Amino acid sequence: MRPSNVLRRALLGAALTASLLAIPALPTRAAEPIRIGELNSYKAQPAFLDPYRKGMQLAVKQINEAGGVDGRPLELISRDDGGNPGDAIRVAEELVTREGADIIAGTFLSHVGLAVADFAKRRKVFFLAAEPLTDKLTWADGNRYTFRLRPSTYMQVAMLMPAAIGVKRKRWAIVYPNYEYGQSAAETFKTLLRAAQPDVEFVAEQATPLGKVDAGPVAQALADAKPDAVFNVLFGPDLAKFVREANTRGALEGTFVVSLLSGEPEYLDPLKDEAPVGWVVTGYPWYSITTPEHQAFLTAYVDAYGEPPRLGSIVGYTTIRSIAAGVAKAGGTDTEKLVDAFAGLEVDGPFGPFTYRASDHQATIGAFVGTLALRDGQGVMVAPVYVDGASVLPSDAEVRKLRPAAD
Repeated sequence: MRPSNVLRRALLGAALTASLLAIPALPTRAAEPIRIGELNSYKAQPAFLDPYRKGMQLAVKQINEAGGVDGRPLELISRDDGGNPGDAIRVAEELVTREGADIIAGTFLSHVGLAVADFAKRRKVFFLAAEPLTDKLTWADGNRYTFRLRPSTYMQVAMLMPAAIGVKRKRWAIVYPNYEYGQSAAETFKTLLRAAQPDVEFVAEQATPLGKVDAGPVAQALADAKPDAVFNVLFGPDLAKFVREANTRGALEGTFVVSLLSGEPEYLDPLKDEAPVGWVVTGYPWYSITTPEHQAFLTAYVDAYGEPPRLGSIVGYTTIRSIAAGVAKAGGTDTEKLVDAFAGLEVDGPFGPFTYRASDHQATIGAFVGTLALRDGQGVMVAPVYVDGASVLPSDAEVRKLRPAAD
């Protein structure tokens, strides 16, 4: 072969190699994300839900950086539910049909949570209710497709009962927001206290419109009734207004008070030095919890956001962790397999391990009970005790009566 032919072939070979190298490699097909459609009352309840969103985002980041769930990344699609059932159902439908959500989660207000639970039942979509507390969600109106994370009104009222019973006060008053959550909490308190103390009297009951409490007349009405003790269910701005008016009027001076949620930083911190000293409350004393699980969460959260967590942070974070654990156990996002996986699912969270009960789909995550005090001009919970949710839930046999037609 002549040198010119050898050279020509070499040049052709080099050109072919160069052209092949110039063709971009076909990209590896990315794993299909696990789409979580999340809806909540962000505009209506920012004190709780801004930290909640941060908790969710932290969990998503941690899980995705660790490789996702079975190699699939989590994709969080959040929408505002408008704080009312009609908007919430419309948003849930959009998340499923337009956004392709595999799972829906969230909601804050109890009546909104009930509406979305009914949607999940009709559409056969898995729904993890993160926050709504009404007992109907997992009992009377429970369904196959709905699970709940937070301790319910029954659970949190039951956590306060040892303190309420222990003071042996006969004349009680109740103040609560007049919607599903408040009504449920008030009825549960009366039922449990009457069972333990048959001679109890309820001498006053103030049901206030959510977000629109006329705090002065409410505080005065309680003072006029001269109760020995008060059960409070108000939260958020309503709680702040009520406490301020009660302090100004001396309406609760010398009165024993047990109160739902008032130890949660979202609602306690804004009170500052007006925090009602001596109230026995459920809450989240992040500054006093020294378990390894919580310390790891606390460090990660402060590193990410430069501020301490709120209870909403715990709820958001644990919602995502629960979904990831459920999808891993189910081997994917098939709704029926996911429902079966969540029945008895064990999850590790910042408060330690807990379980989603098969009987009523309620998580056994607990809450802290303590007494309010002032420290450096700020309300804090002192002597907090963690109450395991499983310890205050009815048995499976009792649940069958409370949840007659759930599945």
